[in-house]
Amino acid sequence: MENTHTEDPQVDTQLTKVLYTGKTHTTGGRDGGSAISSDGRLDVKLSSPGTPGTGTNPEQLFAAGWSGCFMSAMKIAAAKMKVRFPADAAVDAEVDLAQTGEDYHLQARLNISLPGLEREVAQALADAGHQTCLYSKATRGNINVEINVV
Repeated sequence: MENTHTEDPQVDTQLTKVLYTGKTHTTGGRDGGSAISSDGRLDVKLSSPGTPGTGTNPEQLFAAGWSGCFMSAMKIAAAKMKVRFPADAAVDAEVDLAQTGEDYHLQARLNISLPGLEREVAQALADAGHQTCLYSKATRGNINVEINVV
């Protein structure tokens, strides 16, 4: 296996300590493939969106990862703001697979529910989450994203 290293000129942060590395092995791709993590905790079959296959698809996996990260980012922001984070908070992530001509693209909406918080406080937590969530950082400037406090 060939080792390659690509430096992205847009990455301006020098990483100093790797905290965790998620590892998966994927075969077959969207059409009847599968993905398994190195620790065996993730073991999924893959299917293309809208097909009768029994597996999930990359867009659903991305939505699950992003919404989980976003929720954690908002909890950290709430602690810093000394705001009680609602136990029934939720993030409904919608990741669209879209096409323009021959090119495929993603776009996303994160619908944030923070019951019991004043609208301004909920919006501040959503804004802070979007600034610090790693998935939000990774997608910023690359895909269309809507953050909606519902």
